[in-house]
Amino acid sequence: MTEITTLSQFLTTANTQFQIYDLGRRVQHIDMLAFQQIDSLRAPYPYPIQGHAQFAIVFWQQEQLPYIWFVKLPLDEQGLLSPAPRTQFIKMILEALGRNPTQALTDEQQEQLANHPFSFKPNQHKLALFNALVRLQLGQPASSQYEFAAQYLSGQAAQDTWPQLGIQGLADICIRAHQFGHLNDIINALEHAPIEVQAALCQCLEHINIDKRLAEHLFNQLQQAEQHIKVMYLAALASDVDYCRMAINLLYDQQSVDNNTLITIAARNWLALKDDATRKHYLEALAKQPQHFFNQVFADIVAIPSLRPGLLADLRHPDRSIQLATAIGGLFKATSL
Repeated sequence: MTEITTLSQFLTTANTQFQIYDLGRRVQHIDMLAFQQIDSLRAPYPYPIQGHAQFAIVFWQQEQLPYIWFVKLPLDEQGLLSPAPRTQFIKMILEALGRNPTQALTDEQQEQLANHPFSFKPNQHKLALFNALVRLQLGQPASSQYEFAAQYLSGQAAQDTWPQLGIQGLADICIRAHQFGHLNDIINALEHAPIEVQAALCQCLEHINIDKRLAEHLFNQLQQAEQHIKVMYLAALASDVDYCRMAINLLYDQQSVDNNTLITIAARNWLALKDDATRKHYLEALAKQPQHFFNQVFADIVAIPSLRPGLLADLRHPDRSIQLATAIGGLFKATSL
């Protein structure tokens, strides 16, 4: 048997169909060719978080129900999967299967493989979005919570019944936003529903490529919202780079970028930081925080391959405040220890 050195090779040899989803910063599908490049250590992981790749492998054989593995693997200094842990994980899989990847997985083997040292458990909101997305992409029905969520958001259920809503049902609605008038219901709910419902919807929308009309509405809500809830609308704008930039720059001009906002931008709205002016505002706001906070957040975002060149150039840029220059000096001092 040919030596198996990558996850893609294993899954292909095992005669499975499979999909890969990032579950680190946002719940999103990873293109198969892109994952093969990542898996073979030829490309950095595109969405690193705290030095790791966090992703789900969904795979199935013929008419079987899909299996799901949640995998968390460390990255090296170049953002590539660290070879030793990746090899250890593959070796563990092969040993569990008796070194025969073409055999059908038994429930016992699946249980053994699902509880491995590289596993992790996504939080409730990511898990709900992931479940809704996989069900839709595999042509499966929505969850049992979907019907009531649809009734509530469309006004068929009394507004005070909102505590009966499940996050899974709201995730199903958001994933299916372009079906059955759900988009209009979401927009209406973001204006009139209790703040608890709005917050839950925003937590779902953080992971979805949203419609321009919905993005415009979220931006308007952010402008009008009380200070402490602006950040939830900002996170929900994550997929719309134009409105993200507008929102970040607006908050910067209002001196409303606190540490929670900075963390949210790093975790969800990082695509907006590709823009030089927006990134400059972000770094200036970050420099107002304690040095250890600046160092931690900078280290997290500079690991994102699409941001790394711009951020490294910013370290040497002459057009910066004394406060930012001091923070960068502190960063260099910490990294040289």
